[in-house]
Amino acid sequence: MTEKINLEEIQYAFKTLQAVKATLSEKRWFPATSGNLSILVNSSRENNQHVIAITTSGKDKSRHTPEDFLLVNFDGNPVFPTKLIPSAETLIHTSIYQSVPDCKAIFHIHTIYNNLISHFYNHQGKVTFKGHEMIKAFDIWEENASISVPIIENHAYIPKLAEEVRKVIDPKVPGVLIHNHGIYVWGDSDFAAKRHLEAFEFLFEYQTNMLLFKKNNETL
Repeated sequence: MTEKINLEEIQYAFKTLQAVKATLSEKRWFPATSGNLSILVNSSRENNQHVIAITTSGKDKSRHTPEDFLLVNFDGNPVFPTKLIPSAETLIHTSIYQSVPDCKAIFHIHTIYNNLISHFYNHQGKVTFKGHEMIKAFDIWEENASISVPIIENHAYIPKLAEEVRKVIDPKVPGVLIHNHGIYVWGDSDFAAKRHLEAFEFLFEYQTNMLLFKKNNETL
């Protein structure tokens, strides 16, 4: 399998992940080494050969080192011998890649706003946004369009969490919220995944502030 991955593909994937990591780190979306990123490097479904580049576990994402990323297969195991440990949530990434045929990049972050939204709407199992211009970022162009983001419980056992993510994936909704944990988003390119992530975070921040605004008005 490894001979089918050329050095240029690996370098491009690592360079792309580094640029995304730098951009999201500047937004302070990786507190306390949280979060993880991946890009599909090579996928041959006919031969069941899949390789992704993913962030190394426990790294400070505000810094750049030669050990920030590694290659793993869809079993979550390193493709080459290495002392590096892939993200603890690698199986969630591989589960999404297997469930979304055109998925080429997956980003996961923990923010105050996505945690608050997952808490406020956890009892509904989803949060719905309607009539926002930002919904167009998801290629939804209908007038007064809506989008509902699934919310699942945060299971400590990662294979269980990965399976729960897989169960709620909606092809039209490139994201899943995990209760008091964070959000996973994806796209058919790193550009699309980043666009989706920024759009979701805008909607979460808007909705959180709207809820607080309503609450404050009720107490006046």
